[in-house]
Amino acid sequence: MSNRLKVTPNDLSAFWMPFTANRQFKQAPRMFVSAKDMHYTTSDGRKVLDGTAGLWCVNAGHCRPKITEAIQSQAAELDYAPAFQMGHPIVFELANRLVDIAPKGMDHVFFTNSGSESVETALKMAIAYHRVRGEGSRTRLIGRERGYHGVNFGGISVGGIVSNRKMFGTLLGGVDHLPHTHLPEKNAFTKGVPEHGAELANDLERLVTLHDASTIAAVIVEPVAGSTGVILPPKGYLERLREICTKHGILLIFDEVITGFGRLGAPFAADYFGVTPDIMTTAKGVSNGVIPMGAVFVKKEIHDAFMTGPEHMIEFFHGYTYSGNPIACAAALGTLDTYRDEGLLTRGEELAPYWEDALHSLKGEPHVIDIRNIGLIGAIELSPIAGQPTKRAFSAFVKAFERGALIRTTGDIIALSPPLIITKGQINELIDHVRDVLRSID
Repeated sequence: MSNRLKVTPNDLSAFWMPFTANRQFKQAPRMFVSAKDMHYTTSDGRKVLDGTAGLWCVNAGHCRPKITEAIQSQAAELDYAPAFQMGHPIVFELANRLVDIAPKGMDHVFFTNSGSESVETALKMAIAYHRVRGEGSRTRLIGRERGYHGVNFGGISVGGIVSNRKMFGTLLGGVDHLPHTHLPEKNAFTKGVPEHGAELANDLERLVTLHDASTIAAVIVEPVAGSTGVILPPKGYLERLREICTKHGILLIFDEVITGFGRLGAPFAADYFGVTPDIMTTAKGVSNGVIPMGAVFVKKEIHDAFMTGPEHMIEFFHGYTYSGNPIACAAALGTLDTYRDEGLLTRGEELAPYWEDALHSLKGEPHVIDIRNIGLIGAIELSPIAGQPTKRAFSAFVKAFERGALIRTTGDIIALSPPLIITKGQINELIDHVRDVLRSID
């Protein structure tokens, strides 16, 4: 390892860090310099157990051989190929491999570089799809309160997290929102999918009555709302959304940037819940977080609607310089090979009961007011400090790092989503770290 990676740089001021308390961080930096499997190594040589798969993305664990070797080999063979009007074999191979594991009927893939770009792509596809079919009046987009769909203008417009929206003006017009499904008064400490709240999907009918179906292009939801603090869909909720969208000719978009690639114990949340959307956005786990990549899955009828007119004309005026980048494709293929060879896309189903019991053993610990879980995702909601929202959870985050565990916090919620290679012993270790932290914070 290079010596420069073992020390903290003398000057941290140049880098404006994303989604970070910059001033606090730069007073007491938390630096990772290497990683392997389930652990990071810090600049002072400590091992830190990864309880969050990086940022919900390192599903196969860190520095896995097939992924590393695929990147090294590809970088030496073909580093870049133009994404527009040109191709390279590996991007077509990857698309076929992804379609093979996708929900039935999702036969086409459009490549992006992130979850945010996948969402923008899906929203544009939805509006353009209706236009090419002669229903150009369908331009309205429906999101959901507390939803997270990335940080670009389309994503924060259909998203519903106030801190991500309030600083950036009026956002996109023609957007409305469904109510969120967090009902702690009815569903607190539920193990798995909650019983109460499916009727909240019926609010879509109210929006149809308000705006008329002829103006609505798509509804976008996370099957499990991750970034807002792990809010689960009540039993029957997603089925009801699918039913209403189909009834009114509205496209249903699932944002599976977090839930895709094994997080729930199935390849996708669409498989887990048995509900197939029209468009599905992914990123993160598609390349194990190693190289930026996203993929938007669409049903055949959506793709085929664009394949009209003169064959020399571009059908969809959208894309990115790095769509299907060869090295990113190699990383994704190495990731898919790892998932396949180690059974990781379904391993969460086997571990979920153990994970659930371990997580709910924190009930009764200081400050805990709710616990939620599904697959290998968990949330521990804490009572906030009066007048100082988020401070208690942030204190827990810092103390967990100091004690040897990486957790994620949003508001006053601790979110956990470990790599899918985690063992039962490591689950115990992670939960014990959280327990110790809860007992140590004010």
